Amino acid sequence: MSASLAGGLPAVTLILGGARSGKSRYAETLVTGAAAFATYIATAEAGDAEMAARIAEHRKRRGEFWRTVEEPLDVAGAIRAHAAAERPILVDCLTLWLSNLLLAGRVVEHESEILCGTLREADGPVVLVANEVGMGLVPDTPLGREFRDEAGRLNQQVAALADRVVFVAAGLPLVLKGAA
Repeated sequence: MSASLAGGLPAVTLILGGARSGKSRYAETLVTGAAAFATYIATAEAGDAEMAARIAEHRKRRGEFWRTVEEPLDVAGAIRAHAAAERPILVDCLTLWLSNLLLAGRVVEHESEILCGTLREADGPVVLVANEVGMGLVPDTPLGREFRDEAGRLNQQVAALADRVVFVAAGLPLVLKGAA
């Protein structure tokens, strides 16, 4: 896998940030500036009306440029199926994917290893969005603490193999790793 692919995108880019930090918009801008079309792997599921409205807002914003693949659990399989040098993939978001895995009773460590292996072998650039959840309060439930800990581990694993890592706060990107 080459270090730079479609439009100069690195093989793997990780975009981190808090809720409503602008990380998804930033990731979308990176991809739309690098290719003629792309694949959007969406991990969210509409479990209630508010989440359905959020998903609809994201779909409307994306437009025709994107081929949307809704995949709440098998993100690695979706990347393998859709990776292409000329068609970048945007995964939004790893944090929801992690939540889906925990709620489905999946072994997160195993699923994370599969994802990282897939990212190393992908046939095209992949941009991943994830929440940085470790900067707030310590959750008061065991499941909340497990989720926070697993999210931290997953972000570290993906960041270690990524060519570029960007932290977004208030819509402003801060490059943590790789070229700006």
